[in-house]
Amino acid sequence: MSGNTLKLIGVITMFIDHIGAGILYRLFFLRAENLQGGILGWLLEEGRLYRIYGLCRTIGRIAFPIFCFLLVEGFLYTRSRKKYALRLGVFVLLSEIPFDLLFENRVVDVQGQNIFFTLLIGFLVMCLCARLEEWFEGNVVLRTGACVLVACVGMLLANVLHTDYGAKGVFCIMVLYVFRKNRLISIAASALSFVWWESAALLAFLPIALYNGKRGSQIKYFFYAFYPLHLLLLYMICLAAGIAGLGMN
Repeated sequence: MSGNTLKLIGVITMFIDHIGAGILYRLFFLRAENLQGGILGWLLEEGRLYRIYGLCRTIGRIAFPIFCFLLVEGFLYTRSRKKYALRLGVFVLLSEIPFDLLFENRVVDVQGQNIFFTLLIGFLVMCLCARLEEWFEGNVVLRTGACVLVACVGMLLANVLHTDYGAKGVFCIMVLYVFRKNRLISIAASALSFVWWESAALLAFLPIALYNGKRGSQIKYFFYAFYPLHLLLLYMICLAAGIAGLGMN
């Protein structure tokens, strides 16, 4: 399974998750007595909406471990880490307004930041750790201590900024990085780092285990652009359906 196939799985499961979080969640706040008949009435009867919403969110748990894994792979094999970080930074900015609109119905909301913030912080932490490993190559204690400190700062920053997945997201990225030299151990350790707080994410490690180390077809910018574009599309659907403000702060 190529890297782009993994990305496609991540994108599809993320899209399903955001349909649940961005659209179906809002439907919980509709008044059922005004929706007799039709698809909405059917959804709101007998807990169907709740079950479908839960299924969407469960499927969506597959996405983040895949993105973490591919981030570490990108870090290890990219030709330019500076360009990689810059690309993440650009999409941090491009994604924030669509993210805030869909999940908070606001143009800007400081209480929640999009997933590219988490990925960028994780990437920068890996960059610093790689440099520290070079500086303290002959001293295991200093090297380990410095890297742990940098990782903790990154996790703290993610929590302070309220990024998607927060400190847990950065921690899971670092687990994959620390055990990067052994694929089996890396997958097992990362799975353990998810299981205690998001057990459905374990499903992600089945396709990850099938990764063949190849990039696949060259459509990387599609996967970057898809994130802000699908958030904007889902918000426009909410606007068109007249549900954009339901359940939002």
